[in-house]
Amino acid sequence: MKGSRILVADDEYLMREGIRETLVSMGCKVDLASDGEEAIGLLKGGSYSMVITDVKMPKAGGLDLLREARLICPEVPLLIMTAYGTVESAVEAMKMGAFDYILKPFSAESVEKVVEKALGGGRQRSSKRGEELIVTRDKKMLRLFEIAANVAASDATLLIQGESGTGKEILARFVHNKSARKDGPFVAVNCAALPENLLESELFGHEKGAFTGALSRKPGKFELAQGGTILLDEISEMNPLLQAKLLRVLQERVVDSVGSLRPKAVNVRVIATTNREMKGMVAEGKFREDLFYRLNVFPLTIPPLRERPEDIKELTEFFIKKYGGYGVDISREAIKSLKSSAWQGNVRELENIVQRALLLAGRGPIEESHLFFNEEEKTGGQFQGKVPPVRKGLSVREAEKDLILNTLGELRGNRTRAANILGISVRTLRNKLKEYEVCESGSMF
Repeated sequence: MKGSRILVADDEYLMREGIRETLVSMGCKVDLASDGEEAIGLLKGGSYSMVITDVKMPKAGGLDLLREARLICPEVPLLIMTAYGTVESAVEAMKMGAFDYILKPFSAESVEKVVEKALGGGRQRSSKRGEELIVTRDKKMLRLFEIAANVAASDATLLIQGESGTGKEILARFVHNKSARKDGPFVAVNCAALPENLLESELFGHEKGAFTGALSRKPGKFELAQGGTILLDEISEMNPLLQAKLLRVLQERVVDSVGSLRPKAVNVRVIATTNREMKGMVAEGKFREDLFYRLNVFPLTIPPLRERPEDIKELTEFFIKKYGGYGVDISREAIKSLKSSAWQGNVRELENIVQRALLLAGRGPIEESHLFFNEEEKTGGQFQGKVPPVRKGLSVREAEKDLILNTLGELRGNRTRAANILGISVRTLRNKLKEYEVCESGSMF
């Protein structure tokens, strides 16, 4: 920890100097910024072991700095300080990737404790870059990360499969951080979140004047990932025309930006993720077979949380600390209840429930009553072993429609949960409902 360089951003002179004195006494080197804009400039031009920032500052606030830090140096822990502390702002900062938060006024000892925890390492955080993301005791998961670490040494294209919320992006970042490209950019693109007419421009870029509104040249995500890794999340949602262009990128290592007369060479590693069964999509003609085999050079599959009961207690404790619940206990009954749950939303669902439980429990222990609002939520919206029936004698398309609408009806129109249960993305579900001419409000349910 001695010799670590720390960036401190606060618009109050006395606060900056007080923190600087504390850190220097710990053997750290300190750079100071009086506003968020100055801090972002220092962050871009320097190398830091930790960032400590106030929330409210002129020009750019602490959350703006946090947002930039996640792009510039995602592995560097960031501590949020605030005199305007509310649960909501703290949770927002933690969701964005803050290591911890501390409320003003605070003592020098409080700062020392958090800095030692961030730089000295804890049970869940390793000093080795990339390993701080692993929170598991499950033998299958440990073996998976072991294989991923070995594969990281190559430039092989990876296809990571798993249900929504299992941690596919975490595994992708782990591979990047263990690879020779770790000092290069990691660029993530959600193929399902962008409209199809924008996805091509986002991925491959466009030239000035390529279309109405293209007032300047814009580099695509592949160019921005030069020398690093690009993550294509929910690759199964990519339309056939873009699938063909992506195939060319993988084969030729060049990209054709919209409106360009010549291709540009790219040096990137491609990692794709999906929550769909890709071989089935290939068989149905919904995904190019040649692209599938190009992506599937080294497949990795993350098991769902319900198959990893050993991880539930481990992850729960991790999320309690992540959301500021240091010293908060959780009862045996609560852990038992968590282990018996369905976890259709996997680790992401568990994180949300722990976050909510902390709010309900205050600073007291988390009890079973703080976890689930009702039995339906505990079972993940499952149908207690009874799948909504479809009528006999229907075509495949009609049966599909019946299944989707019945599932939504059982879940009172909850599209996210329905998509998880049906094994499709929310975007695909939305498109299906549009095809069935079901209103967006879902009021029919």
